[in-house]
Amino acid sequence: MPRTSTRLTFAVLASGAGVFAMLQSLIAPALPTVQHALNTSQSTATWVMTAYLLSASIFTPILGRVGDLIGKKRTLVAVLFVVAVGCLVAALAPTIGVLIAARVVQGVGGALFPLSFGIIRDEFAASQVSGSISNLSAVIAAGGGVGIVAAGPIVSALDYRWLFWIPVAIVAVTTLIALRYVPESPNRAAGNVNWLGAGLLSAWLVALLLPLSQASVWGWGSARVIGLFAAAVVLFALWLLAEARSRTPLIDLRVMRLPAVWTTNTAALLFGAGMYAIWSFLPGFVQTPSSAGYGFGSSVTAAGLLMLPMLVAMFFSGVLSGRLEPVLGAKTLLTTGAALGALACGFLALWHDKQWQVAVVAGVFGLGIGLAFASMANLIVGSVPADQTGAATGMNANIRTIGGSIGAAITSVLVTGHLQPSGLPYESGYTHGFTLLAVLLLAAALAALLVPARRSAALTARARAATADPAEAPVRVR
Repeated sequence: MPRTSTRLTFAVLASGAGVFAMLQSLIAPALPTVQHALNTSQSTATWVMTAYLLSASIFTPILGRVGDLIGKKRTLVAVLFVVAVGCLVAALAPTIGVLIAARVVQGVGGALFPLSFGIIRDEFAASQVSGSISNLSAVIAAGGGVGIVAAGPIVSALDYRWLFWIPVAIVAVTTLIALRYVPESPNRAAGNVNWLGAGLLSAWLVALLLPLSQASVWGWGSARVIGLFAAAVVLFALWLLAEARSRTPLIDLRVMRLPAVWTTNTAALLFGAGMYAIWSFLPGFVQTPSSAGYGFGSSVTAAGLLMLPMLVAMFFSGVLSGRLEPVLGAKTLLTTGAALGALACGFLALWHDKQWQVAVVAGVFGLGIGLAFASMANLIVGSVPADQTGAATGMNANIRTIGGSIGAAITSVLVTGHLQPSGLPYESGYTHGFTLLAVLLLAAALAALLVPARRSAALTARARAATADPAEAPVRVR
């Protein structure tokens, strides 16, 4: 059969990854509507987000590794099918319990990111890889922005269930096209899935992310929060031990120790802390009634539109980064993206009295997101062996999510720690929160400066040599 057009392959990958990114943020603005429609409490409704976060964190690196082992196209099609089923169940969910379960199923789609990056590396010409990864990263980043912007109009014009019906249609068509036209990856890793490593990875991720997402409800000093954090430390140590001793580790720690990988992951952790916190709290700031002494009393739809400059800017800069990366280098783009994010948060902490100021901040932050997303993916893909692409890029996405959970949790403490008699946060809470995010993003820029300056074929060859095991050479199949 003739080789499939890379344009069609890219369109399929972009559709799947973009819809999953949209699902990350699409439901957040509609949580009050979901709470009312399904007659549940606010604390229970938050599990619609928490369940999705935990599921994606678990499945992203595990299925990324499965794709490296059994074939990325095969795994991609299976993941797309599962996401479509999850969206269908969510659209029909009669109770909050069913909706939460559906969100767990949807979280499997987190693996679309590493699988897509791996397929691009395997199937595209070397000259196309960097630009294609940048373009896909732009779609992923913009997908999260689309969710914030589109949620209000969709719920107002139709119903919150259409937040899932629309993805059902897109993912179903994408699955059929992927099954027929996306070629199977030639690069395979040897060995089997390390299920002990997978289980321990899942356990410490849940033990870490669950208290971070629920601490505002349970209390930071509660036995559950402290106990789970302690368990996360123990389980993480056991996971490191199990992976170090395994002949076929789920996440090869030798790859994680490569200079370009650990420095990029450190920047991802800090950048994720700032990015997800802004996505979570800036719409709430805009929607705060002006009677609180700040805010604009915007509706969900108006708040989403105020975030539109971020969406446009992140897509533009993500696409542009593919053209700038060969000239400036991914390290420079990552440093610049994190610095722009720090600048935006610093500006927001000082000036937020006018809507145009928030719109400008959103645009500047969007430029930073687009540059950072694309450069992180290119740094990881260009620094690891081809048969480790899925696991390495999956772990990078996971680390960014962990950072996001930490950033959102700390910002929540600052914003909601002291409330006005009306129950609304004080302006100082937001100011302190935005200042903290500026510091975190500045630290991300400093971490990016530690990334090795050169990302070349020679670096990739050294990465292969550092992780090669003569007894477990990758098997190439066509």
